[in-house]
Amino acid sequence: MSIRVVIADDQAIARQGLRMILGRAEDIEVVGEATDGLDALGQVERRTPDVLLIDIRMPRMDGLEATRRLRDSNVKVIVITTFDLDEYVVEALQAGAVGFLVKDSPPERIIEAVRVVASGDALISPEVTRRLLAQFVSAAPARAGDPALADLTPRERDVLLGIAAGRSNADIAAHLYLEESTVKSHVGRMLAKLGLTSRVQAVIFAYETGLIAPGTSRR
Repeated sequence: MSIRVVIADDQAIARQGLRMILGRAEDIEVVGEATDGLDALGQVERRTPDVLLIDIRMPRMDGLEATRRLRDSNVKVIVITTFDLDEYVVEALQAGAVGFLVKDSPPERIIEAVRVVASGDALISPEVTRRLLAQFVSAAPARAGDPALADLTPRERDVLLGIAAGRSNADIAAHLYLEESTVKSHVGRMLAKLGLTSRVQAVIFAYETGLIAPGTSRR
């Protein structure tokens, strides 16, 4: 079955460009387009897509508010942004987006992002993610010693570290010598214990609590 995608951007040329890129993939189908966040909510309700690609700055309702309203839905949200919108990206991730891309990402990465999030994983543009999170954490109140960390098993903690390092489930499985299905189970339990809804929020949590320090090496 094809991955169903809705594209939301107030610029027609941006929507057209994304449609052309995604049209190269035989397993992806663009089922709708939206010109703002409010339109995106309507498209999601009518088209029931698997993935929503959404810009941040749009009229009537921006991408951040639309992402918040879709937090409890089945659609996976990928925010598409530019380098000068760092603070909005972090807010979008906290609102429930499962990933983000910069608008000049290579076509292959955009296609990969749709496939990855549709499979239940998260994709964060590696060129900007750690810089964004480091900036966010340096300005955010410290949460060191969060008691929720004590509820994690050693393996769940290892999985959290792997997610924070930007590894996929497959990469974490190889790194820890586990089956990928086992890693998925650990991820689910870890998110539930921490009260988080996505892998992206787990990355932010790891930075906020000092489990991973900005600029340090990762295992």
